[in-house]
Amino acid sequence: MCLYNCDENLIAVVANFILQRNLILKTNHFMKVLIIGANGNIGTILAKKLKKSNHQPVAMLRKTSQQPTFHNKGIKTVIADLEENFEHAYQGIDAVVFTAGSGGNTSDEKTHLIDRQGAKKAIDLAIKNKVNRFVMVSSMGSGKTQDQWPKELVPYLQAKTDADEHLLQSGLNYTILMPGTLTNNLGTNNITIDTQLNGATIPRTDVATVIEKVLDHPNAYEKSFEFVGGTTPVDTAIESLS
Repeated sequence: MCLYNCDENLIAVVANFILQRNLILKTNHFMKVLIIGANGNIGTILAKKLKKSNHQPVAMLRKTSQQPTFHNKGIKTVIADLEENFEHAYQGIDAVVFTAGSGGNTSDEKTHLIDRQGAKKAIDLAIKNKVNRFVMVSSMGSGKTQDQWPKELVPYLQAKTDADEHLLQSGLNYTILMPGTLTNNLGTNNITIDTQLNGATIPRTDVATVIEKVLDHPNAYEKSFEFVGGTTPVDTAIESLS
């Protein structure tokens, strides 16, 4: 109720502005970031990048034998399995990066378990544990119609599409990244954001850079976009998001 002669619509607008401002301020501060899929190439690179940033990475790993790679760099780890109960990994976490993947040579069943069910569980646990920031590493082609997909990638892109849709409907502050074909080439720190880039490639290092940059950048909040290697510096490309 408005106690004075004032415009209640204006009050609502101001209240919403304060809420969004506080979200941005909170997100721009130090965050403890759970990296799901940290033992993969992108996840390992990202963990090292975040270690040098204002944030604290927590590498989620399946095996204790994988820990030394991260502990030697001073990176915290947690042992958890996407195919089991991994809620304990969310303790004290402020943001989640999902960069796990079943791999190109796995069965359709494993793709379903990791890329669909694992991703959905990660999203649901973020909601349950009030972890509002969620960055999903998806794939170029996700969200498109099946006739646009290579036949051999249909199960994979179906799983990615389902997981991305689950995140879109979650109410979380999301960013969905859909990179092109991944390579192990040296990173250039330059990308192109577009929706007509089928078949183009991007180094995994540059994908990790994009994740690091979008993590606390307001222009990337509640956005999904495809990108490949290009000629625009990552910072400039993210600034151009609107």
